[in-house]
Amino acid sequence: MRLLLDIGNTHTHLGLADDRRVIRTAQVPTRSWLAPRAGRALRAFTGSCSIRSCSICSVVPRVTPRVAQWARRLCGHAPFELTWQTIPGLGIRYPHPQTIGADRLANALAARHHYGCPAIVIDFGTAVTFDVVDPGGCYIGGVIAPGLAAMTEYLHDRTALLPRIAIRDVPHAIGRSTREAMQIGAVHGYRGLIRELLRQIRLELGCRRPRVIATGGCAALIARGLPEIQAVDPRLTLEGLRLATPAGGEE
Repeated sequence: MRLLLDIGNTHTHLGLADDRRVIRTAQVPTRSWLAPRAGRALRAFTGSCSIRSCSICSVVPRVTPRVAQWARRLCGHAPFELTWQTIPGLGIRYPHPQTIGADRLANALAARHHYGCPAIVIDFGTAVTFDVVDPGGCYIGGVIAPGLAAMTEYLHDRTALLPRIAIRDVPHAIGRSTREAMQIGAVHGYRGLIRELLRQIRLELGCRRPRVIATGGCAALIARGLPEIQAVDPRLTLEGLRLATPAGGEE
C-alpha cells in the first residue's frame, strides 16, 4: 500500500492508495505535526496496512522534515517528495518553476491524466488557486486569491459587530439578517470572482471550453452555482501525488 501526504497550510490530507487509485482518505491539522505525539493519527490511519512506499507534497517547509521522519518509520526508507524537479509526465513552461507549490503541480498532473488538456484546476483551500495546463499538456501558470474562509474570518476579526459565520448557500440575494448578508456576500460574491477569473483565463488561453475541475474544501458548494465547472474531484491532489510517485516509491 502507498501512503500519500498532502501537507497544506491548514490541513494535511492523508491517502492510502494501491497501484490504480486512492482508496482511503482522512485529514489532520497541519500544526499537529509539531506536537510530540504527531505520529499517533498517522498510525491510526494506516492501521494494519503494510506501507511499502510514502510520498509527500508540501507547501509548509517547516513541517516537511517532521512528516518525513514519521513516514520513514512506517515504510522503512526516505519518502518521495514531489517538486518541480521530480514530477514526471507534466511539462512546465513557467519562468521560476521552483516557486510553484507542489500541490498545484499534483493537481495539474491529475487533471492532465484524468480529464485531458487544456485544463483549469481550481483548488479551494486556505487560498484559492487556479492552475492552467495548456493544450500541449504543459503547466503554464495560474492565479492565487484569498480563500473563502480567510475572507469571512477577516471580516469577523477586523470588525466589532460582524459574527463568525458558517459558510452556506443562501437561495436569495438579499439577506434578512447580518449572518445571511455575510453568507450571501461570501458565497454568491465568491462565485462571481471565480466566474470572472475563469473568463479571463479562457480568453488568454485561447480556448473557449477547457476542462474545469474543482477540488478542495468548499469546491462542491461553489460549483453548485457555476456551470463553468464540469467536475468536482475531492481527491485530485492525492491522485496527482499517486501518479507522480516512482514505481519503487523512493527518490
